[in-house]
Amino acid sequence: MAAKSMTRLALTVGEPAGIGPDLTVQLAQQAHDSQIVAICDADLLARRAAHLNLPLVIKPFRDDQHAPAQAGEIWVKHVPLAEPEVIGQLNPANGRYVLDTLTEAAQGCLDGRYDAMVTAPVHKGVINEAGVPFSGHTEFLEEYTGAKKVVMMLATKGLMVALVTTHLPLRAVPDAITPELLTDIIHVLDADLKTYFALPQARILVCGLNPHAGEGGHMGREEIEVIEPTLAKLRQEGIQLSSPLPADTLFTDKVLAGGDAVLAMYHDQGLPVLKYKGFGQAANITLGLPIIRTSVDHGTALDLAGSGQADSGSLHTAIAYAQHMAACRHSQRTD
Repeated sequence: MAAKSMTRLALTVGEPAGIGPDLTVQLAQQAHDSQIVAICDADLLARRAAHLNLPLVIKPFRDDQHAPAQAGEIWVKHVPLAEPEVIGQLNPANGRYVLDTLTEAAQGCLDGRYDAMVTAPVHKGVINEAGVPFSGHTEFLEEYTGAKKVVMMLATKGLMVALVTTHLPLRAVPDAITPELLTDIIHVLDADLKTYFALPQARILVCGLNPHAGEGGHMGREEIEVIEPTLAKLRQEGIQLSSPLPADTLFTDKVLAGGDAVLAMYHDQGLPVLKYKGFGQAANITLGLPIIRTSVDHGTALDLAGSGQADSGSLHTAIAYAQHMAACRHSQRTD
């Protein structure tokens, strides 16, 4: 593959005591079309490969090197740990190291050195214990890149689900769903489905908030007073949106066949269905950023670190989505 057309992905390896290094070593056991650059401490990967008894050749990365690694090799942009990791044991001393890897990847994407970033799981608690306020990848990248509004979307084969609200207590969700928030979320979702998924007329299926989408106002009036009036205005802009649909029947094959993506009102309305359909083969995608960011759909799994039992399926999926999104963006820019 010619260097100019080859996708270069930055892979942040995440919490050093967790399964991120395991997954990265496993990923390196096969060749890839893209150039995948692990952003981490090079010695960390060497130690984890030895622990797992897997072959690994570390290739120090420079920006002028354009070539995919072969099976058993990995490019590494070295970011030093503060202290050597202990598998399965969190160490606040390495909290800032994790943020350093994210900063390298994000800045590299902004600069055009990387086409996208893929993130392995981090542990929010230990970063906060290091004295750095941190609520997650999404919020960090939103602030770092200066994004106006970001949207969480999970994707697996045959289903993409975006969220209006994310990590809110259930009792806070109805008040959070305002015409302004819905408008912002749908604008980002529609625009990024065009840019990154080659869907110029994306069909978005919208979940109602209440059971049976409010049952004509008998089970809640949010659909009548907030959701549908907002959707009607957005349809006038040319965005293809369903009426608020009952979530218990929206996630059936017949209804899903009529849409390209689903917009759920809250976290546990849409994500349990997606994870039931594709857990371990799904990716978390942050829309609304000026860069491409995908991630695994699971946590650090400290209990599995170093065991050889970690499943790298979600990481492969996250990489595949990053490649696809980068290709769609490139195609639009060259048309």
